[in-house]
Amino acid sequence: MMEKRRTVFWSVVTLCLFVLVDTGGSQILSSSARPDALADVGIEQRLDEELPLDLVFRDEAGREVQIGDYFGDRPVILSLVYYECPMLCTMVLNGLVSSLADLDFDVGNEFEVVTVSFNPKDTPDLASRKKQTYLGKYGRDGAEDGWHFLTGEAGSIEALTEAVGFKYKFIPETGEFVHASSIMVLTPLGKLSKYFYGIYYPELDLRLGLVEASDNKIGSPVDQILLYCYHYDPTTGKYGMVIMNVIRVAGTLTVLMLVGFMLLMFRRDRQRKEQDNPTETVLSERMN
Repeated sequence: MMEKRRTVFWSVVTLCLFVLVDTGGSQILSSSARPDALADVGIEQRLDEELPLDLVFRDEAGREVQIGDYFGDRPVILSLVYYECPMLCTMVLNGLVSSLADLDFDVGNEFEVVTVSFNPKDTPDLASRKKQTYLGKYGRDGAEDGWHFLTGEAGSIEALTEAVGFKYKFIPETGEFVHASSIMVLTPLGKLSKYFYGIYYPELDLRLGLVEASDNKIGSPVDQILLYCYHYDPTTGKYGMVIMNVIRVAGTLTVLMLVGFMLLMFRRDRQRKEQDNPTETVLSERMN
């Protein structure tokens, strides 16, 4: 009976959290309008702010590390979960690994992923098991050195979650945490660049977020055009099309196509004349 009540409770809470983050964060419901379980729960963006990179955690092997050990060369995707979460965290990680599989960027090559538990009772053994599960689902070589599952003590967890604006709440009656669902993209120097909400992150949004966070050090010329045509909207956590920029790009491409077509026609016309009057063409070349 107790298990059934917990299942119903978490189903309702999960549905409410989906609504909470649907338009991009904790402002969708006023504090007075939220259920008690969701009071003080949500995400407050800290765009362009730096993480405290000296915070100490433990990796999945139990080694002491600093969060800054995973920054420096590549952009980083940060996900905050806890490893024994009965529902939402699993959905977040499943959505993340599905989104990563859609990218042609590789974890450990173009970017890093850091998954941190915000439950101080979680252990490196739990982190190790989660890592093996999701590396198996991802299935790409090299990801083992690029996707990190961390645990930590309460002080480090509180400092990290506060720095990124991730607000959650422990429910003593159920022994579980209530929290929103999102991932963050950070620059190689540890600055918060993008927030993506929900449990699935579209390939285009995630790709452009990583390219932009890397300061265009990864990606292709096509990505540069897409970044000109799409703009990140912090209120929705999505990239939207900038109509005027799309019109400018389309106009430029149209002009280039017309110029190319005209040059091609001039060339064909000249070749046709040369074929029709070979003697005249030879005399013209000798005179020149």
